[in-house]
Amino acid sequence: MIKLLNQRQENILNILEQGGSFGIAKILQSLRLSFKSVSKVTINRDIKELIRLGYVKSVGLARATNYKLSTHYNLISPIDVKKYFKTETDKRNVKEKFNFNIFSLLKNIFTKQEKSQLHSLNKIYQKNIKIIPTNLQKQEFTRLIIELSWKSSQIEGNTYSLLETEALIKGKEEAEGHKKEEAIMILNHKEALDYISNNRASFTKMSVSKIEDVHYLLTKDLGITRNLRKTAVGIIGTKYRPLDNNYQIKEALEKTCDLINKENDPLSKAVILSALIAYIQPFEDGNKRTSRLIANAILLAYGSCPLSYRNVNEAEYKKAVVLFYEQNNLSYFKQLFIEQFKFTVENYFKV
Repeated sequence: MIKLLNQRQENILNILEQGGSFGIAKILQSLRLSFKSVSKVTINRDIKELIRLGYVKSVGLARATNYKLSTHYNLISPIDVKKYFKTETDKRNVKEKFNFNIFSLLKNIFTKQEKSQLHSLNKIYQKNIKIIPTNLQKQEFTRLIIELSWKSSQIEGNTYSLLETEALIKGKEEAEGHKKEEAIMILNHKEALDYISNNRASFTKMSVSKIEDVHYLLTKDLGITRNLRKTAVGIIGTKYRPLDNNYQIKEALEKTCDLINKENDPLSKAVILSALIAYIQPFEDGNKRTSRLIANAILLAYGSCPLSYRNVNEAEYKKAVVLFYEQNNLSYFKQLFIEQFKFTVENYFKV
């Protein structure tokens, strides 16, 4: 879960949001307007915690030390999600246009604590993969494919149940009472996941063409135009409007691939790539589907645990994406990624 701050820590951040840098004396003076008995020792402890979380950085040494917000504070700072979405869509103060500065901000997205948790979980997965019998490993991957195909399709409005999805993927049995397109969507997920699994090594380096290939497999026979879109798109539930210029869309996607290829941590690669594809909306449709599967392609390429998203709440997932659209804030998106990573490690590929 997102680290909850105490009231003093929230006030410190409010002070620093005024801009510039502040010494401990000035911070303490401001805080005593609300917390009359607060001590310097307590405030130092609060600031130390904010530095550990990556929200604040220190400038200078010893008595000359000042404090300021980190360069990517807005990217990772906690947001009260319930409170944020209580405000109606058209009344929210949002970043309505694509922010090209986002590429320089998407660095060090995980705190040390988050990195430690994720890497510990991944070691468990890698240990399990080495000792689980080959036939059981194949069975588990098939189960993950079925459950990911179901959940990813459900997020997009597909009404197939998990059991119906299993019958469709294993026996090509289309369920009654559903549109043909729903079966196609699910089977496309299966084909895309098979392709990713069979070509894992190729995804250690990302390119626009590889993203386009995964998108094509996910959306073929669904009446969705192949390759990068040439028209504007709107997104339900947000005032954010993605780029509408084909050249800028391609440029943004190329910058994304360059950023991903320079990032060393596979887990960070997966989160950044997934968030940016959803943000850029490079295709006419199928963007979030592509973002989820291309993130798994990264994870599999580096021997990391893929995500099934089986128990993610689709409404909360969409809120996390909208928060990144509107505020360029990744905190809730990260939280859901960590939760799903933990869930997958604990529920798949176990002896």
